[in-house]
Amino acid sequence: MAHLSAPPAAAGHRVLPSHRRRLALKNIAPSSGGAVATGGLPFWRAAVSKAAASSSRAALAGTIVNPIDVPILSFSEVAERLDAFQESGARSQSYVAMYSSIFGGITTNPSAMVIPIDDHMVHRGHGVFDTAAIMDGHLYELEQHIDRFLNSAQMAKIPLPFDRSKIRSVLIQTVCASKCSQGSLRYWLSVGPGDFQLSSSGCRNPALYAVVIESPSLPEPSGCKVITSSIPVKSPQFAVMKNVNYLPNALTKVEGEENGGFTGIWLDDEGFVAEGSNMNVGFVTPNRELLMPRFDKILSGCTAKRVLALAEQLVEDGRLSGISSRNVSVQEGKEADEMMLIGSGILVKPVVQWDDQMIGSGKEGPIAQTLFNLILEDMRSGPPSVRIPVPY
Repeated sequence: MAHLSAPPAAAGHRVLPSHRRRLALKNIAPSSGGAVATGGLPFWRAAVSKAAASSSRAALAGTIVNPIDVPILSFSEVAERLDAFQESGARSQSYVAMYSSIFGGITTNPSAMVIPIDDHMVHRGHGVFDTAAIMDGHLYELEQHIDRFLNSAQMAKIPLPFDRSKIRSVLIQTVCASKCSQGSLRYWLSVGPGDFQLSSSGCRNPALYAVVIESPSLPEPSGCKVITSSIPVKSPQFAVMKNVNYLPNALTKVEGEENGGFTGIWLDDEGFVAEGSNMNVGFVTPNRELLMPRFDKILSGCTAKRVLALAEQLVEDGRLSGISSRNVSVQEGKEADEMMLIGSGILVKPVVQWDDQMIGSGKEGPIAQTLFNLILEDMRSGPPSVRIPVPY
């Protein structure tokens, strides 16, 4: 039997997709002995079932993209909402100043501390970063961190927006504008914004960003537990470069926390101790030797190298028999008298348990505590080579 075609839409009226679907289904009538779909249903019933499911999905999608629910905002409205977000207390740290070479200046308004979404550091991870502690109105080891920063940029093939002298000046001026006397300075170099391509060839302006984070409290040298991380360690080419691709680091930290610890410990491709999620690892052997893994496959920690220099005092007074940097096996590490994590954010943090094994006596060791005190004293009253006064 012939079927009549659906009437055309009246002039000036648009046939909605859902109406088209119903009109089309009217032309699919059941017939005796009709073809059967794979699932045992006649094709027309299968078509109805499929159309109904599709209609449900469309309805659900419609509720998500309803223009009433997603407003189109003006620039001023975006600014108002950024202010509201800042005032909501959603951030757990206090950002007191930011420099951006994109807008060519410093802002002390946290709501304005944003970067372009098409910056390749955001969507491709093509950027590097570094940090420096602020203690009693002085920047600690800024020169050493800038050297590593620029070396990382060279390895990452990021052209500099300014020379070293101007970068240094910008960083100090940003801290000065913040009026922060204790906290940290973090800074990034990126190939910059330009597009969403993989290649950075379309990025015309490499970018420098810096943020000052106020933190009046000092880290505590309390003992912690660590675990052997199951997250694959980064290859040496990327591990020695302080780039923004820190997903493996973040997952290693999360894995440690999920297992009741402070962080995870990476092993290198030969099974030797490498580093923590974002800190170096140190040991005190039964022979009273301060031991750290070699830096050839891991990030060369500025704080760790400073600790090694300060530890010479403990060799001189006999509390340490020596200082060494070499391959460290897991067994040797777990059998050490002391174990510690070393980094700019924690300074020196004792480890009292690694996986299921207690380290030494299972309590914070005297060498770790002494090294914590030495680095803290160095931050407060060390030589000009490691302390730069901020001209507030």
